Amino acid sequence: MSVPASRGAPLRLLTPLLTGFAALALWELAVRWLAIPPYILPGPVQVLQTLWSDQAILAPALGVTLWTTLEALALAVVGGVLLALLFSRSRLLSAALYPFAVVLQVTPVIAIAPLLLVWLEPGSAVLVCAFLVAFFPVLSNTAAGLQAIDPGLDELFRLYGASRWQRLVRLEAPTAAPHFLAGLRIAGGLALIGAIVAEIAAGAAGQGSGLAWRIVEAGYRLNIPRMFAALLLISVSGVLIHAGLSLLSRLLPGRGAPP
Repeated sequence: MSVPASRGAPLRLLTPLLTGFAALALWELAVRWLAIPPYILPGPVQVLQTLWSDQAILAPALGVTLWTTLEALALAVVGGVLLALLFSRSRLLSAALYPFAVVLQVTPVIAIAPLLLVWLEPGSAVLVCAFLVAFFPVLSNTAAGLQAIDPGLDELFRLYGASRWQRLVRLEAPTAAPHFLAGLRIAGGLALIGAIVAEIAAGAAGQGSGLAWRIVEAGYRLNIPRMFAALLLISVSGVLIHAGLSLLSRLLPGRGAPP
């Protein structure tokens, strides 16, 4: 028997929440029952207690990581959209530069981070790493959207003498919007991943300041509860970024999945 739509949404929301609470309860019971020491595996209760007691350490680190992530995402949006527009205007430019964007995308950021730490100061190096990871999804999706314009509509705009600005605002932007928003959702998570990976590299060099550095530092000190507390903050941040960008995709004009 099918579930009515009015009841289906709460059910889809409650099911993962109940599953998560059950998993946390089993985790806590297993830690207590087996008497696992906290330097191997702390329980959820101890992780939350550490999150509260170490907030003076973890909160500034969270701010650094989130600011780097959002800054890298903003730069990726501006750079990706502008470059996609240039590619749509010049096939020669697209053929010349797009392969280099692909090379940057397929090169692991963990391999680039140590080199950037030599060339740049730590904060800038982390920002560049996060930007490089988030840049390609915005560029490729926006470029694909600009290439998906209906040739008939394009010819109609040209026939009526529409200016380049009118074609951009009334034809190209609405067509590319779903593709761009899909790339934005991907880039949001990747920007956080890029920032974390670069912070780990910076932390290994003794130059970190974000959440990943606190994880590295806690690992050196065998402070496993603090490691789990930092991981919890990273996971929650990733979920909130994804949820915020998904909500933005629904609210903005041109929402929906790309064809």
